[in-house]
Amino acid sequence: MEKRKLSFLQIWNMSFGFLGIQMGFALQNANASRILQIFGADVHELSWFWIIAPLMGLIVQPIIGHYSDKTWGRFGRRKPYFLAGAILASIGLVLMPQADMFIAFLPALWVGAGFLMIMDASFNIAMEPFRALVGDNLRTDQRTLGFSVQTALIGFGAVVGSWLPYALTNWFGFSNETSAGIVPANLIWSFIIGAIILIISILVTVSTTNEYSPEELESFEDEQAHQEAIQKEISEEKSSLLDIFDDFKKMPTTMRQLSWVQFFSWFGLFGMWVFSVPAIAQHIYGLPHTDSSSAAYQDAGDWVGILFGIYNFVSAFYAFVLPYIAKKIGRKRTHSISLIIGGLGLLSIYIMPDKNWLILSMIGVGIAWASILAMPYAILAGSISPKKMGVYMGIFNFFIVIPQIINALIGGPLVKYAYNNEAIFALIVSGFSFLIAAALVYKVKDVDDVVQTV
Repeated sequence: MEKRKLSFLQIWNMSFGFLGIQMGFALQNANASRILQIFGADVHELSWFWIIAPLMGLIVQPIIGHYSDKTWGRFGRRKPYFLAGAILASIGLVLMPQADMFIAFLPALWVGAGFLMIMDASFNIAMEPFRALVGDNLRTDQRTLGFSVQTALIGFGAVVGSWLPYALTNWFGFSNETSAGIVPANLIWSFIIGAIILIISILVTVSTTNEYSPEELESFEDEQAHQEAIQKEISEEKSSLLDIFDDFKKMPTTMRQLSWVQFFSWFGLFGMWVFSVPAIAQHIYGLPHTDSSSAAYQDAGDWVGILFGIYNFVSAFYAFVLPYIAKKIGRKRTHSISLIIGGLGLLSIYIMPDKNWLILSMIGVGIAWASILAMPYAILAGSISPKKMGVYMGIFNFFIVIPQIINALIGGPLVKYAYNNEAIFALIVSGFSFLIAAALVYKVKDVDDVVQTV
């Protein structure tokens, strides 16, 4: 037996929930720093609040992966998890920008950070099963396409999420004006709309996608072949949650090699997400680092949303051509070149003369972002036993969250003491981090890559 070949529409619907997840994630990435500054956080403190995000990934994803590998019921194997995650994330989206409602109990800054934690934990509950679902449902020759479609949907969702505050202000008349401690109306309504779309998109996937039972997965010839090929590196299935630590020690060689690529890729991404608003407000708009409430600062924050939307827009379309490029030159070379382009894009921010030129920088970032979301997972899936797909996709998340935790701990002090509060240098470091990741790609062994020969 072998898995059935899915149509493009089936692959699209299978990952459609990622549209809503990434819309919420983009709203958080582009606006959480601004919201926390409105509630009273200083620039150098931002990375410490953002440490919540990778910590939630470090804790949540391996556990969800472990249990989703063992779950099978009337609603399926992975679907119950990303449905529950979507509901919880929606609650966080609605309440985070309105944290000032709870100031009778706690300072708004701490309430906002708490809802940021709820959102991050919930996004992680939802995201990990989506990654594993592609590995479960798709044949080897469709996995690159599957992860690329997932990346495209991530891009489309992120475009809407990133541009929504700007659109509500400039097209629909919502105010972006703020006073001390009050989040502007365009942000509040953007988060509410994001929560609604998140729930709807997840329901599309749940209602249109069927999952293979554990017995069916074991019977497929291509999965049996993968099991035999990597039997020396992966032990038999165990039942204890503590076996996650044993799985970590016995991870496939390919996964170990990819871990360094992921480390520097996500170290760079975290720096960009946390410090883009203050960096561009200071470096492009000429504002002091103490300004977080002026009209110019809010305009800078809205423009960062536009820029983040642009890089996600580029990534959505680049994701569609990634499978074709990878077939011609290989997945490793495709990923390395994409990271180099992204690194140069981040470095170019320093020399851009005005805000409009930053669009060119974000095109480069979008190319790297698409590849980061697709290529490592396509390479990894071929080295993992189908019985361990969920837990190893969760463990693989360690190499996404650990670099973010490190950046969160050192990023703020570096900005304050090493960069003299000039956040633009955090983006420069991110650019060099991408270039290091690009060099490390060539050390990775891609066990099932297929390159077309002329």
